[in-house]
Amino acid sequence: MTTAVPRITPYLYYSDLGRALGWLIQAFGWQEKMRANDADGKPFHAELIVGKDGALMMGCPGPEYRNPKDLGHVTQSLYVRVDDVDALFARATSAGAKVIEPPADQEYGDRRCAVEDCEGHHWFFAQPVDKK
Repeated sequence: MTTAVPRITPYLYYSDLGRALGWLIQAFGWQEKMRANDADGKPFHAELIVGKDGALMMGCPGPEYRNPKDLGHVTQSLYVRVDDVDALFARATSAGAKVIEPPADQEYGDRRCAVEDCEGHHWFFAQPVDKK
């Protein structure tokens, strides 16, 4: 299990952080590293372990916050290397991920898919295509 935080780590905001944590673990197979709860027991910060050497930090900020679902458009996307794009895609769609792009080989050498998570963030998952 990874204990160090990678050099660059995305920090995403979710209006229902507790629900998002469970959804991301179910859909993408990641592990919860830590969770900080407020006095009412509601999470306001969490960290997930992504694969062998990745991390995702998550938070639930104050009233000025707008997530992609609230904005009506996406302001960023994340590109994640995985061992098996097709298996990840099957797992994510079984958990209710919205399909943006089904798995397909790309001209630049990756097999890639794209899905939208439970609050509108866009995730691209890819693995190198063996060009034998």
